[in-house]
Amino acid sequence: MRPERIKEEVSRLGLSEKLMLVEDIWDSIAASNLEIPMSKWQKQELDRRYKEYKEEKLELHEWEGIHNDLREKYK
Repeated sequence: MRPERIKEEVSRLGLSEKLMLVEDIWDSIAASNLEIPMSKWQKQELDRRYKEYKEEKLELHEWEGIHNDLREKYK
């Protein structure tokens, strides 16, 4: 199906149906994440961060705190 046709069909959906479709699309992307190319430097950076995490060298923050800080910053 062509992208224009897909957009047309999606525009006919209700909000809850659109949200379920988006979730399904993200799930399909996540399931095929091995197909997403990653540069050498990205892989090295992820490996470095994971190593620091495993060695407990990172300062971790709760999501709620970060979320609140961002909301305050961008009011």
